[in-house]
Amino acid sequence: MLNAADKPLLLIVDDDPLIVDSLGFLLHQDFEVVSAATRPECISLLRQKNLLPQLALIDLGLPPLPHRPDEGFALISDLLAHAPEIKIVVLSGQSEEAHARHARTLGAADFIAKPADPGMLRQTLRRLQSFRTRELFTAEEQAPCPLVGASLPMQKLREQIRQYAESPFPVLIEGESGSGKDIVAGGCLHFATTRRNRPYLALNCAAISPGLVEPTLFGYAKGAFTGAAAAKSGYFEDAAEGTLFLDEIGELPLELQPKLLRVLENGEFQRVGETQLRVSRARVVAATNRDLRREVKAGRFRADLYHRLSVFTIGVPSLRDLGADKMLLLDHYRDLFARQAKQPPFELSTQALALWQAYVFPGNVRELRNIVIRLTAKYPGQPVAVTDLETELDTQEELAAATLPSRNIGELTEFARRDLGERGQFDLDATLRLWEQGYIEAALALTHGNVSQAAKLLGINRTTLYNRLEIFARENAARALPADEMNTPRPAVFSKQNG
Repeated sequence: MLNAADKPLLLIVDDDPLIVDSLGFLLHQDFEVVSAATRPECISLLRQKNLLPQLALIDLGLPPLPHRPDEGFALISDLLAHAPEIKIVVLSGQSEEAHARHARTLGAADFIAKPADPGMLRQTLRRLQSFRTRELFTAEEQAPCPLVGASLPMQKLREQIRQYAESPFPVLIEGESGSGKDIVAGGCLHFATTRRNRPYLALNCAAISPGLVEPTLFGYAKGAFTGAAAAKSGYFEDAAEGTLFLDEIGELPLELQPKLLRVLENGEFQRVGETQLRVSRARVVAATNRDLRREVKAGRFRADLYHRLSVFTIGVPSLRDLGADKMLLLDHYRDLFARQAKQPPFELSTQALALWQAYVFPGNVRELRNIVIRLTAKYPGQPVAVTDLETELDTQEELAAATLPSRNIGELTEFARRDLGERGQFDLDATLRLWEQGYIEAALALTHGNVSQAAKLLGINRTTLYNRLEIFARENAARALPADEMNTPRPAVFSKQNG
């Protein structure tokens, strides 16, 4: 039995207190357990207590919509923004294959349907904890810019890094979630340059309560606020002449943005509760998966701060644009995780390799990495058939078969003509429902599960979207046969129906 200080921190999010208590009892010997019942409660808990859990076990069906996966999907994105290296396992009664695949695409490491075998659940968590997904950066061991890939976009990325790395000016790193912006900041712009022997500090602006951002960045004087028992330096002081990485910079509260702008312009700042001016010489690198130009237009981000941060801008390409680099990343992570698991690596069949190359990886490198982790655990030293790989990917055959043409009616007609000619049977209603569901799921993914924003993005009102989601949920439930539920004993602890 491990001491509490040695145990990895496990976050459990489920609105059923019986499930939370039972999971805590079963897992407390191996993990330090904290829990929450809703997504807002979870985020508040992590921010207020400054927690960075290594593992999370979450339900999909959370209030206020316990019969739909929206809150759970949004929570996956929230947790990864808060702690990018967290391993998330979804434990849910909403076990449709589409939900499992979408959860993995968003960044979940695994999906387990309720009811779950306690031993298997514990084994899954232990296995995920054993995989170290980030190479630890040290000044002595750091290889030059540890980026994997030889494609033209990766060559351009390396050239941008080479040009900007030694400059003292700010750098803004843009890219989709899961694309590796933190590796560019730490592994390339800091540890692969002459700054490597100076401090490197990283602050995720989405992972800290807005009220704590200012004292965290700038420090505070003794007695500056309740609980400030002693003076404390902030990130700008502690980074000294090294690098300060501000991840998720788009989450920085609007009222604090002028203070950050002041530091970027002349290096000056004040601790909270002090009048003394201090000077920072830290090099600031910021990252975002938002379009800050759009945020500026919407009034959520200051234009002057954006222009100051983006003196140099680096765009990290999405994995779908990297071509054969998908194979290089496969080899890299397969070898890495096989060594960690002390198991021989798996092998993809010829058909599985073709599917791997064709898959677009909407979750980028993070999704690829999690897929390799699961395959390493399931098929050590074994061949992986195309059917085995298909269960790990978020694909819909009808949507993957072709790309929707432009809004030009002529091109759309030509697309429809080819599609009808290639199919033996065709169902117009089913096809229209499929496209509708695809766009709705895409809108929910883009808005992190926010139904109001998704409805606005789709050009429909919120009530209409709720109605469509209810229809899809009923159709999915009607298609799902409860055979597993009939044949598998359901311990009360894991048998919640709507989770």
